[in-house]
Amino acid sequence: MSETAKQKNMASKAHAEVHSDDAAKDGRTRTLHIFRGDGEGGDLVEYEIPMIEGMVVLDAVLNIQAHQAGDLAVRWNCKAAHCGSCSAEINGKPKLLCKTRVEEYEGQDIRVMPLQAFPVVKDLVSDVSWNYGVSAQIPAFNPGNEQAPFTMFEEDVERLYEPRKCIECFMCQDVCHVLRTHHKHPEFAGPRFFVRMQYLEMHPMDQSSRLQFLKEGRGGVQYCNITKCCSEVCPVDIHITDNSIIPLKERVADEYYDPAKWLMRKIRGNRRNGSANGGGARPNHKRAEIRTNG
Repeated sequence: MSETAKQKNMASKAHAEVHSDDAAKDGRTRTLHIFRGDGEGGDLVEYEIPMIEGMVVLDAVLNIQAHQAGDLAVRWNCKAAHCGSCSAEINGKPKLLCKTRVEEYEGQDIRVMPLQAFPVVKDLVSDVSWNYGVSAQIPAFNPGNEQAPFTMFEEDVERLYEPRKCIECFMCQDVCHVLRTHHKHPEFAGPRFFVRMQYLEMHPMDQSSRLQFLKEGRGGVQYCNITKCCSEVCPVDIHITDNSIIPLKERVADEYYDPAKWLMRKIRGNRRNGSANGGGARPNHKRAEIRTNG
């Protein structure tokens, strides 16, 4: 078969023939158990592939797709741990397939499953569109009458670096027991969106408040019991619990359970909460408050 004909028979340009000099000299192979099925059900199917030095699980899955199961569905894009597309579960733990080496599981079975907190579309592909619906409900960045470029204190800028690293792999959402085990999707935003709300709440130029959304709306921050499982699976090392969830919980507690503020709301007819659902302005002292308490 000509080289051109071989290329046409490949499943995609990502696949390449495994040459004998690339494979392990001792002829080692690895066995993967990959979920095959859809939302109606399925099962793990066993595949054997040649073991190649440095192979990541995504390489193994694409090799199977190219040579053994052309209809195997897997979502991926950059293959460089930047896009978050290839998130799945390996041996029950959310991982990026492109960042996880096969050799990490030496002596173990490798079981690859789709994310379990969301509906399965096919094989390793889950429907994560629910997350974008939650995102659309979060009150957006609101600079008021101020126009970019903004002038900000350096400590305020540094506080925004970490939450902006999120690649939306949704592995923190998948591992969170509130979503995965208790299925509270209608009333809980999840760790990824607590990270986003932390960014918005701590932005010194933002004029909106999301505290009512967090406590009484779709946020549901009170359901989180701070197990830190979301931080443990984050591929870009965002300290979700310590730097996003706990500060948001503290602000909700200050707003709703501080006796002086409770009394003031009673006197003012709870007007501040009425504007806090997304459209109201923040207090004028927000910037100083964030620099000292954020």
